[in-house]
Amino acid sequence: MSSTAKFPLPSLIPFASVVFFFLMIACSDRGKVSAFSAQDKKEILALLNEQQTEWNKGDINSFMDGYVKSDSMQFVGSKGITFGWEQTLTNYKLRYPDTVTMGKLHFEIMRINPISADAAWLTGRYHLKRTIGNATGVFTLVLRKIDGDWKIVYDHTGN
Repeated sequence: MSSTAKFPLPSLIPFASVVFFFLMIACSDRGKVSAFSAQDKKEILALLNEQQTEWNKGDINSFMDGYVKSDSMQFVGSKGITFGWEQTLTNYKLRYPDTVTMGKLHFEIMRINPISADAAWLTGRYHLKRTIGNATGVFTLVLRKIDGDWKIVYDHTGN
């Protein structure tokens, strides 16, 4: 009698897309001389600090400035995969229609991992303090330095 392990293929798709994305970034940067620097880390932390500030003001539009404004941007969350900056903005506005729902955001950055001179992935936790009940979770971001500015190109956020 043989046993075959069954893996739920749809649940592997987000993981496989992250692995593919990392490989794509790593392979595309061959031949670059410059390296990821302490300044790059400071800029990434400043980007997340700015997002936190804008969120806490109730300004989702400005919060979204931290993401690359492109159809190639991806957001993976509890509702599935969202492709594109515009759709991600729409989803944020539907899920957080007011400052009561938004609450006050605090990021706890666990680690920034350089992939190349212009790419990094980051892991962290988020905490939303709200009168309607607090929310916490974890996230993984992939960031690229585009035209001199760090932008989030991939966001996987979960509870």
